[in-house]
Amino acid sequence: MTSAHQSRPTKAGRTDRPPRPGAAEPAGEPESAPDPGTRDGVHPVDESRPFHRILLFGVQHVLVMAATPISAVFLMSATLGLDDGLTVDLLSAAFVLSGAGSLIQSLGPWRFGPRLPFVMLPGGAPLILFLAIAEQHGLPTAGGAVILTALFCFVVLPVFSRLLAFFPALVIGTMIVIVGVNLVKVGAVLVTGPPGSPGFADPGNLGLGMATIGFTVVFYLLFTGVMRQLAVMLGLLAGTALAAATGAIHAGSLTDGQLVTLPHLMPFGAPEFNLLAALPLMLYSLASMAEATGQTVINAEAVGKAIDKRTDVPKTIRGDALTSLFGGFFGLPLMVTSGENIGIVRVTGVRSRFVTAVAGVVLVAVGLLAPVTHATSVIPSPVVGGTAMIVFGVITVLGVQMLGRSDLDRHTSTFVVAVALALGLLPILVPGVYGGFPPNVRILLESGVAVGACVAAVLNVLFHHVRPGVVARLTRTRTESDR
Repeated sequence: MTSAHQSRPTKAGRTDRPPRPGAAEPAGEPESAPDPGTRDGVHPVDESRPFHRILLFGVQHVLVMAATPISAVFLMSATLGLDDGLTVDLLSAAFVLSGAGSLIQSLGPWRFGPRLPFVMLPGGAPLILFLAIAEQHGLPTAGGAVILTALFCFVVLPVFSRLLAFFPALVIGTMIVIVGVNLVKVGAVLVTGPPGSPGFADPGNLGLGMATIGFTVVFYLLFTGVMRQLAVMLGLLAGTALAAATGAIHAGSLTDGQLVTLPHLMPFGAPEFNLLAALPLMLYSLASMAEATGQTVINAEAVGKAIDKRTDVPKTIRGDALTSLFGGFFGLPLMVTSGENIGIVRVTGVRSRFVTAVAGVVLVAVGLLAPVTHATSVIPSPVVGGTAMIVFGVITVLGVQMLGRSDLDRHTSTFVVAVALALGLLPILVPGVYGGFPPNVRILLESGVAVGACVAAVLNVLFHHVRPGVVARLTRTRTESDR
């Protein structure tokens, strides 16, 4: 039997003492172990592949993720009553900025982007905040709020970087589990429709979503090699073909016969800057930074690449902020790194960042070519939702795996995770639970990821940093008194 306090060999063959559970990692310590599969000194993340294969994998990323910018823009259009021309313009901008952001995060120019397989997308809580600001203060003010928030991220990033030591695997694993559960719910709503809406849980839509999942499972079971890596895309295409055969595709026209569509700068007019109106979005950006921390660490683990959290996480946040800054001038909400990346990487086993770079190029092309934009937008939501549920489920599993390495046998660690999960999952499992609170407070509390991350981080500090010091001082005081 090996004592918990004895040394143990690491993957590199050296002997290290296990870190104290819940404690901050030493400065400069890589978050992920180096991948033993590195060939000729080139890590699989940095390895280029034949273009035709990279293109296939890149298109797979785009097909799985295309629903996010489409649904985000359509929600903006429906909520704010935008006309078809402005909707097409925003959809083009969403694809182009998603592609540009993906290129920044994947290629990592200068100090922007961690050089990991990342795709950036609009949507989620930042979209809800954008719509709330637009309804209360107007679209120019909402655009100005996005620009102010992006600049705010650059200003506070040096301070936030100093706090990264308080986001160990215990905190990040909890956050990733909440992210995964929330995203599975998002995928499920794409299949069923929002609760209470006409046609909610329509059997035809449910059947289409379940069939898409079934197709993906069959492809993954029967195929090997490259074909297995393309199982997600093949399942989505098979689901789309089934939808076409059953008449579930309704290809209405949003285009006017144009071949190329260019997004327009400042589609709502000149941005208006109102610090008070932008405050909720700025506060949320702090939680978004914490989420970007988790996304970077878990992405690095998924591809087996060692990173330095102090330097690579800020690169991800800078990439988010830069893309959001430009997005604000094109009428878009905050742009964020997407959790779908991690799920697709784990399902397909493809780790090259050049795949997501090519996906970025494809997204730009989709945004500029009007017919392609239209064709992508007609993929039925239940098909995309069925595919997304698989990918998002993998993210949840990754969070559980990270928690498994956080010494949950230690009672304090179990307690921290339990409280953080309970409070973080509450607004996800019980929508509207904070309906009686003021709007700005409600928006923050209803972000389960933000709540879970904050609770886990604070409790981790209290139980694993503050409390041990207090106990040690009390013990020392008692010993001195006995003398």
